[in-house]
Amino acid sequence: MQIGKKIKRLRLKKGLTQEELGERTDLSKGYISQLERDLNSPSIETLFSLLEVLGSTPKEFFDDDVTEQKVVYMEEDQTLYTDEEKHFHLQWLIPTSNEKEMEPVLLTLEAHGEFKHFEPSQSETFIYVVEGRLRLQLGKEHYIATKGNALYFEASDHHQLFNDHDGQTKILLVATDSYL
Repeated sequence: MQIGKKIKRLRLKKGLTQEELGERTDLSKGYISQLERDLNSPSIETLFSLLEVLGSTPKEFFDDDVTEQKVVYMEEDQTLYTDEEKHFHLQWLIPTSNEKEMEPVLLTLEAHGEFKHFEPSQSETFIYVVEGRLRLQLGKEHYIATKGNALYFEASDHHQLFNDHDGQTKILLVATDSYL
């Protein structure tokens, strides 16, 4: 078992640097580095202290039956939502997207369709126009993107998406921080 690799994975998942983990456990950054490279082994007391800070139990840490991370998501894993009033279809591409840092969706706007109005947030948003013509209202500014164009913006202002033509507009939208 590679204890160091597991410690490093938990530390990164928690968003901590080696220095931050060291400060929270009264260990040096160098010692944390040695542990993660399996150059040193922690005492039971030190390991339990690390696991407490990293949000893991000894059972979870040593459980070799860890389920594999799902990489490929099939069409049956996806969820579809339709808003008849605003004329859009929202397709979540992975079932656990609200638990992840990024949330990828396919958004289809029918003629004269619009997506909901968003308040400012710390989210970052990437949009790729698969077909049609999209209008982004970001604060007081308006941006137009057509098939093959991409948009990328920080959602630090009010914003909303609109279909900007009489046909259907389809986009791939990937946002951080539970944008949707």
